Amino acid sequence: MDNETGLRADAQRNRERIVAAAETIFLEQGAGASLEEVARRAGVGIGTLYRRFPSREVLLAAAWNVRLLNFAQVSRAGDDARDPFSTMCAFLEGLVRNTQIWRGLASSLGTVLQSGTPGCMAVTEEGRRLLIRGQEAGSFRSDITFDDIVYIVIAVSLAAEQENASTTRIAHLVDLFLNGIQAQ
Repeated sequence: MDNETGLRADAQRNRERIVAAAETIFLEQGAGASLEEVARRAGVGIGTLYRRFPSREVLLAAAWNVRLLNFAQVSRAGDDARDPFSTMCAFLEGLVRNTQIWRGLASSLGTVLQSGTPGCMAVTEEGRRLLIRGQEAGSFRSDITFDDIVYIVIAVSLAAEQENASTTRIAHLVDLFLNGIQAQ
């Protein structure tokens, strides 16, 4: 969904302007910012915005795509030296920190991750890989799914957003949640 092929050159430029405007406005006003304002700043009509991005979550995912691709790549590259539990902690802490980029993003995280952008798919694939790795090593219960992990990230992200949490606080909250899914 993120890389639309076959778009006319002007449609592709409009799409790129919408994503750039969305990134700026979401930074300024949060994930709940007016989509009409995004369209205005991009220099397009609201109909053009909705043709390319049928929902707020699809636009959030497109604007977040590159950051998520980078995050998934760094996570995958950095897990060889750590045990599965520490690797999952680092992944969850990083994902929570990434949700803090825009105020209000945490509440849409589950839907955003299902949007199909390359970044969302990469993060989902990485999270599932880490979970399976941990389950195979006996670090995590076998009945935990990636959806459960997403709920943990949403809960920690919402708490972190409410209290404007520091990195240390985020790590503490993730640790509390993960200790609940460790195999006994």
